Amino acid sequence: MIGRTIPGVLLVALVLTACGGGPRPQPPAPQSLSPAAVDSLWDAAIGLFRQGEWTKAAAAFDRASVQLRVGDPRQQQARFFVAETQLARGENLQAVRGFRRVADEAVAGDSLAPDALLRAGDAYAGLWRRPELDPTYGHTALLVYREVLDRYPGTSAARRAGLRIQELNEKFAWKEYRTAKFYQRYKAYDSAILTLRNLVAEYPRTRVAPEALLMLIGTYDRLGYVEDRQETCTYMRRFHAGAEGIAAACPDSAGAP
Repeated sequence: MIGRTIPGVLLVALVLTACGGGPRPQPPAPQSLSPAAVDSLWDAAIGLFRQGEWTKAAAAFDRASVQLRVGDPRQQQARFFVAETQLARGENLQAVRGFRRVADEAVAGDSLAPDALLRAGDAYAGLWRRPELDPTYGHTALLVYREVLDRYPGTSAARRAGLRIQELNEKFAWKEYRTAKFYQRYKAYDSAILTLRNLVAEYPRTRVAPEALLMLIGTYDRLGYVEDRQETCTYMRRFHAGAEGIAAACPDSAGAP
């Protein structure tokens, strides 16, 4: 009986085979293409991207990247283009991950890295579509744009990041202005004053800053805060002398510098 006993390992193998649990066939490895065929595949992906065929372009870049040799710069470019297709389809958070990967895995001197980090900021900014909504993604975009300035000073991406920061600041300032108007509507004047003063301090060069100052002066008038009103008029005469409405709001400081 002992001699006829099936060894345990063999018995397990037989059972697995009978139950379909044996080794499964592996999918064939991608067939290597000639360099010319890879170039043709790459050109086709670029063509689909330029035509705005985002889904087809992403799939084509994936197919091409499998065929590219290690170290081929088109590997990074393929990731960048796929992230662009995701952003175009409204898949902003997936796009952020793709752009971040390109930026963070780039070798020193890779010219694609600054643009990839900038586009990660754009993807976050695109999620904050209206100033009155939750600005969390706007603040995250601001951090990414500042990272572009810190990591890649003097580049084209850094210059564009500076412009994006200005655009975000306009939206942040407008949100504060809308909040101050809400407080005023319900006669929460102290809250309105704090909001307006914060707006002027944080975003002094935005388009809405003069309007915020005029609202602040009007609120001080309403509450009888004479010194605060005078100080604000002096500030406005100095930094926003050409603002519409300043002469009516600050007639007593018309001769001030």
